[in-house]
Amino acid sequence: MFDLFRSRAKAVRYLLGALLVLVALSMVITLIPGFGGAGPADDPVVAVIGGEDLTVREVQVNIQAALRGRTIPPEMVSTYVPQYVNQMIAERALAYQARRLGFEVTEADLAQAIQSIFPQMFQDGKFVGREAYQSFLSQQNLSIAEFESNVRKQMLLTRLRNIVLEGLLVTPAEIETEYRQKNEQIKLDYVGFMPSKLRAQVQVSPQEVQARFQKDAASYRVPEKRSFQIVVVDEARVAAGFNLPDLELRRAYEASKERYRTPERVHVRHILLKTTEKPKEEVDKIRKRAEDLLKQIRGGADFAALASKNSEDPGSAIKGGDLDWVTRGQTVKTFEDTAFSLKPKEISGVITTEYGFHILQLIEKQEPRVKPFEEVKGELASEIKRQGVIEKVQTSADQIREQLVKSPQQAADIARKFDAQLVAVDKAGPGDPIPEIGVNQDFAEAVRALQKGQVTQIVQIAGNKLVVAVLTDITPSRLAELGEVEKQVREMLLSEKARELAKQKSQDAAQKLSGVAGDLKKLAQMTGGEFSSAPAFGRMSAAEGIGASSYVLEAFTKPVGTVLGPIQAAENYFIVKVTGRIEADMSKLPAERDAMASQIKRKKAGERKELFEDGVVAALIREGKLKIHENAVRRLVGAYRTT
Repeated sequence: MFDLFRSRAKAVRYLLGALLVLVALSMVITLIPGFGGAGPADDPVVAVIGGEDLTVREVQVNIQAALRGRTIPPEMVSTYVPQYVNQMIAERALAYQARRLGFEVTEADLAQAIQSIFPQMFQDGKFVGREAYQSFLSQQNLSIAEFESNVRKQMLLTRLRNIVLEGLLVTPAEIETEYRQKNEQIKLDYVGFMPSKLRAQVQVSPQEVQARFQKDAASYRVPEKRSFQIVVVDEARVAAGFNLPDLELRRAYEASKERYRTPERVHVRHILLKTTEKPKEEVDKIRKRAEDLLKQIRGGADFAALASKNSEDPGSAIKGGDLDWVTRGQTVKTFEDTAFSLKPKEISGVITTEYGFHILQLIEKQEPRVKPFEEVKGELASEIKRQGVIEKVQTSADQIREQLVKSPQQAADIARKFDAQLVAVDKAGPGDPIPEIGVNQDFAEAVRALQKGQVTQIVQIAGNKLVVAVLTDITPSRLAELGEVEKQVREMLLSEKARELAKQKSQDAAQKLSGVAGDLKKLAQMTGGEFSSAPAFGRMSAAEGIGASSYVLEAFTKPVGTVLGPIQAAENYFIVKVTGRIEADMSKLPAERDAMASQIKRKKAGERKELFEDGVVAALIREGKLKIHENAVRRLVGAYRTT
């Protein structure tokens, strides 16, 4: 195959957008407890597709990549495992079906695909060599054969998918329907029955709390709690004890004297009357106006006031023409020559630059100099102190952690040695705020990963603090006693009763609709519901006071005056009445037709792809060409659930 790389055989680059192996290349495989080693003999089979095994290890590669990339939350990994298994089975099934239908990937095809994936493996179009190729893959726990097999599979299923999706058509009628549905709007009146507003009308007895607790006792648990000691290295505390003698500051000043060298500079203000983008016939008038301003200044007028009123340099005009300090090279040459030739308080004549006419006033002039030590002492002290404090905080945290690892029982002595703060935390549960830290996800995860006597890595928290914790005890999770969860049980029962009351009231209201002839205001008064109106909204937005438009989709298909309900929206119940309809402006459709067609086509492609893949999997199962080992899948899910 590598001869093909060198010959650079002609082929088309493949778009391998969903290539699973590329995901795997960004992570290190972590095997799941309970499944033994990674060798073939110890690698359980999740499914067999056309005689080829899909193993636990291959599923792990995919899942661990998702965990590392934070595309799935760790606490929900067991929920996602079946989805990843199904995805991998479907892709293997499609690749197998493609081979059965006569599709094939030649060596030249494979070579071009790999070159498009790893261009760094080809220098000036020439393959760098099998050894470097193998070395790179080995770092990812992949062999050449394994990697290339996955590339072939992905290419096969991509070709098959492309054929399935060919010929997708979108008719003008479909575009018009989609456009109408996207842009039409309705208005609603409604009567709402909200459990949150009805809680005061329900009661829960102690007996009901007791009964519910006994019924569901196994579901009420006190979570695991952890006790630990935290050593806090506070930047502010370190800074307070950080002293810099003058001798050290003077050494630093002498070593970096060039930093404080300032060139010749002038503090100048000016008035600018622009000639740029002005007709040539106006230039003389602009000059005369500048000369008139100069006469006023020399006659005693306030330069800054005239600059604020007349200068056309907006950046300096608001400051009375003040340009602050200017060094050579910052302005055009004519301006610079004039500014540096003036004496303090001296006014220039009218000078001409490519921008227009200027009048300058020199406020102050400084010759080249080195700022003296006393002038920069404060700035230098702050800079050195800041750098020194940061280094000391980090060094202290490193040394504290090193000593805690060696002597975790000596946390108090170690904290005292480094003048750090010691915080003892007793039986903290998940989500509990921690003294000096608050709620910090990084710290919580670091502590949760420890066994008794172990030490966390250094964690940075708010307030420029570094913390290290040593775990001193673990209190296991246990079944709760009623007294510990009584409030929780009561709140749950109150919520249930309030929801049931809201449902019952909405049903009663629906039965009374005929008696009020569709007048929802009267209905609200009769039933104790809350009347309101939702301004115009579309299918892609929300109904104000109700929620997502999906709750009331039926209303979009009904004529004005139609009453619907009860409708449940989350925990709330509503009786709604269509009070208005705003049709889509079809005159704007031509401008959006192409975008609408592409959107519909993508939607159809997704639906067809899903149906086709499900059909292939079902057919292969019927033929006995695909067998899923449910026990292995359950063990895999269970292993993640316990981690």
